[in-house]
Amino acid sequence: MSERPSKIRRGRSCGSELKQLRRHPSLLIGLVLIAILVGISLYAVIAIPYSEAVRLWRDPDDRFENPRLARPVWFDRFTSDRLPRTIVPRLADEGATLTEVPLDDGMKRIEAVIAFDYHYDGFPSELSLYTLVTGGEERTPVSVSWKTPAGDTIVLGEYHARQSHTYYISLDRDLRERLGMAPHFGLFVIDPTVPWDEREPMHGTYELILQGEFEEGQSLDDVSLAVYGQVHGPFGTDHQRRDLTLPMVWGAVVALGFGVLAALAWQLGNVLLALMGRRYRERVDPLFRRLTGVNTILLILPILIVISHLHQPGIWAILGLVIVLSCIMAVIRVLRAVLLPSEEMPHSGPARAPGTLIAVVLPSFLLAVPAFVFLEAALGLSGLGDPMLPTWGKMIHHALVQGALYHGHYYWIMQPLLLLMVLGIGFALAGYALHRIYNPRLHAKK
Repeated sequence: MSERPSKIRRGRSCGSELKQLRRHPSLLIGLVLIAILVGISLYAVIAIPYSEAVRLWRDPDDRFENPRLARPVWFDRFTSDRLPRTIVPRLADEGATLTEVPLDDGMKRIEAVIAFDYHYDGFPSELSLYTLVTGGEERTPVSVSWKTPAGDTIVLGEYHARQSHTYYISLDRDLRERLGMAPHFGLFVIDPTVPWDEREPMHGTYELILQGEFEEGQSLDDVSLAVYGQVHGPFGTDHQRRDLTLPMVWGAVVALGFGVLAALAWQLGNVLLALMGRRYRERVDPLFRRLTGVNTILLILPILIVISHLHQPGIWAILGLVIVLSCIMAVIRVLRAVLLPSEEMPHSGPARAPGTLIAVVLPSFLLAVPAFVFLEAALGLSGLGDPMLPTWGKMIHHALVQGALYHGHYYWIMQPLLLLMVLGIGFALAGYALHRIYNPRLHAKK
């Protein structure tokens, strides 16, 4: 007979906790935001391993194919025009032709023609031509021509091809003077005499023709034309043609890993010092009272800045420093109210959730994570931190150095700031909601 009422009380307690969760939808919102960031981090770690992420950030393979300072592709939804994407026609593509005609004295004439269709409403941002010649020791002069959909042929220029050569068509001053405008406009415009705001690109099939006389032992292995667009990828590109998808997804890995591990160390230091304060209350607790209210992050940040200026450490070295400094400089606030006798802290009430220590540590841990994430972002924003990994702070730093706001590249700064806000809001909503659930008397209306 005595066991049945006990089971009923436990069932009512569980139902009461479920009602508490339903009364705090901010907890669900916070957990959803955290789950999104965790999902992004898992994708980054699985799809792009650490070594690959470092290599792609320092020397990306697709740098030639990426436009410079391109907006994200979703920017197209806010305009009435269909903004151009990057087109990279190659000699190996279907429809391209390579013709060799033998000449006297062991020479041969090679003509390569690559074609592509252009049906966008805007003009390209740049044009570049890459050629690969193998065999022979002499540089071979080649001429490059451009054929428009209207049938007009424009001679772009001549250069001496070597084993690997990139001809930056948009930077050709002679071609710019002949066209009267930038080549990536002049080679596509329908009527160059109309005002700038009324000029439109010509739609249709364009051809690039490369001709040259090569030695018998030489061969033209590759011809690639990069018609750079104005939008690229889900997050755009930076000034070095790097796809910003990499720092956006790996920035989540670094932010969550740094914030969670540092917050765990900070909480561990809090627990240890609180236990010391309870055991040796008369000796050390007055010191803990004076430390109450001191912001640990404000004390750690200048120390890390000095260390980073003297010796630029990696992300794990910085994390180790943060953990050590957090354990040394941990501040006792809520835990003192729980671990000390209740008569000394009359304003605090017992927590309703099982496990008084967990009821205080878990919300405090969730609220501490954003502080350490912002600490890591502040180091990257200052140009410090890990020189190898792409992070949100470093992404913002590069954008500010390159004048992104001045030149209108708002996406470069707003995207990492948005994810930082999502991370901070997610952990704050979850932390405050758990604090209200576990410690209702601290938030009771008087």
